[in-house]
Parts: sequence; C-alpha cells; structure tokens
Amino acid sequence: MPSTGTATILILGGTSEGYALAEALAARDGLRVISSLAGRTAAPRRPAGELRIGGFGGIAGLSTYLARERVAAVIDATHPFAATMGVHAAEACAHADIPLLRLERPAWQPGPGDRWERVNDWYGAVFAVRMLGARRVLLAVGRQALAPFALLDDVWLLVRCVSRPEPLPAFAHAELLLDRGPFHLDAERALLRERAIDCIVCKNSGGDASAAKLQAARERAIPVVMRERPARPALPTAPSVDAALAWLAKRL
Repeated sequence: MPSTGTATILILGGTSEGYALAEALAARDGLRVISSLAGRTAAPRRPAGELRIGGFGGIAGLSTYLARERVAAVIDATHPFAATMGVHAAEACAHADIPLLRLERPAWQPGPGDRWERVNDWYGAVFAVRMLGARRVLLAVGRQALAPFALLDDVWLLVRCVSRPEPLPAFAHAELLLDRGPFHLDAERALLRERAIDCIVCKNSGGDASAAKLQAARERAIPVVMRERPARPALPTAPSVDAALAWLAKRL
C-alpha cells in the first residue's frame, strides 16, 4: 500500500516507452511506480520501480486492483496491438474516475517508393500474399499471430520471432529465425538479399527498433503487407515519454 503523501502510478507496460517512463518516474520523490507486464515473454527485462506480472482478471479485476493500490493515474504503454488491455483500462479507469493516458509511438507511414498492402487482420494478410504472388516471405508478426499463415502451403516463410512459438504451426516450407531487435539496416539488407525475400508481412508497430526492414524493402522494391493497428478507446494520447511526463505533472 502507498504511504501517506505518495502518489501511485500504474504503468501498463511491455514497450520500450513503458520502461523509459518507469525509469524516469522511479527517480522522483513522492511517487510509487508499478509496472504491469502481461507475462507473455519468458524472463522479461525488469523495469525500474515495482513489478507485477500477469493479467488482472478483466475489467472487474483491474478495478479492484486500482482501488486496493490507491492508484492515482494509469499510463497505458502496452503494445499498439494489445487492444483488449486498452479497452479494459479505459473501462476500469472511467468507472473509478482515475486519469488514464495512452503512451503510444506514432504509426509508420508509407513514403515515396514504398509498396504497402494494408490489411486489417491476418487472414487478409494471407490473401494479400497470394494476390501478390509472393514466393519467399519474411514473416515478422510475432509468435502469437502465426497460425493463419500455415494456409500458405506453396510459399516459403522466414518466421522471425523473439522466442520459439509453442506450438509452431505446421508450415509446409519455413525457417524459424529467433532474433530480437533493434534490427540494423545493413543486417536487414543482407537478410532480404541472402534469403531472396520477395515480400514482408508485419504489423504497424511504429518506432525505430524494427523500422529498418521497411527501408530495406523500399530499396529492393519489395511489397510489404502491413497490418493496421486495431481501434483503441478515445483517450488522451502522448507520442513520447516527455509528453507523458508533462501530462502527469499537470495531474499530480
């Protein structure tokens, strides 16, 4: 429980921005900083301040947690594709009248020379790969989104993940590449060239850590099947840690 005069900040984390915000806040007097991680990554990096791992048990569970810990403000710094947690946070904070901010890096935007096929779900991505006639695909979608791509039984897939999917879908032709960003441009150029990649499938995560593949694809005139971000509740949104700190300063 927080001591008298201490404001508790809950960061729904998992992104680099969430870690940076926790570090900035933990160094300040009068604040108790708790980062909550979903627990999908084995041995995650520990953020500054307190750490909790795992789900809350839906909106009701999160509401109970906010009341028990006397949370003064919540920062949703989850991944842009963690839509369910965003909805739960919005509902729980609205019910408890707790300020909530979405800390989200801006989405990538296509530039001159980009060949993007925008899709709204992974089965749409499968359809786009077939329509493009791609034969050798870099699949950079995360290990939880792989199953639909097993339908591509005549396409070779380079499946890049941070950790091994369990279970690995029954791909007809695939290579598993375990790697973690940030990915550098020269390495991405070499990867596309050496594996003869003719299409990339990814999600619009934004940020710099994995953006190099988009430039490498542009240089080789390779199409990118881009999954758009899911809809989020209408909330105050900060594009950077500094903007989130300024928002908090006005409310504490």
